[in-house]
Amino acid sequence: MSERPLEHSDEVRLRDVVEADLEVFLAQEHDPEASRRSRFPPRPRERFLHHWTTRILADPTVFVQAVIVNDELAGNIVAWWEEERRFIGYWFGREFWGRGIGTRALTLFLQQEKARPLHADPYEGNTGSVRLLEKVGFQRSGTVRHGEDQHIMLILTQPPSEHPA
Repeated sequence: MSERPLEHSDEVRLRDVVEADLEVFLAQEHDPEASRRSRFPPRPRERFLHHWTTRILADPTVFVQAVIVNDELAGNIVAWWEEERRFIGYWFGREFWGRGIGTRALTLFLQQEKARPLHADPYEGNTGSVRLLEKVGFQRSGTVRHGEDQHIMLILTQPPSEHPA
């Protein structure tokens, strides 16, 4: 499937994640190109589902939203605590890359997620993800290593924007 730009008629919205979404999220995590770009190894199905049901959906401190594009499940955005720092992460199906969907979805998410500062640490080679975070206001603050890989630490300190990008 070729990528096409986001059309004005495309509707990007957020909703709560339901357990039925997890199979789509699992398939998205197992996309070889997505795994390569994120430097995040796909988890076996049972471990993936256990993580999502116990550490994400069952944790009241985690805020997670499904990203919907024209009534199709495109991915997810999640915010969680690691010690004293609030982190944000996201995953989109490959067919939704390069269309402006991430920018619109993340802007909507940041209007609901009020905690600041927010941190993100994408793999340095994932230039699309780094650009997306910078586009919505995150600023580089250094680097961090996860195993053998260097990641860029980005921080968002500004309050949420009232107008989507």
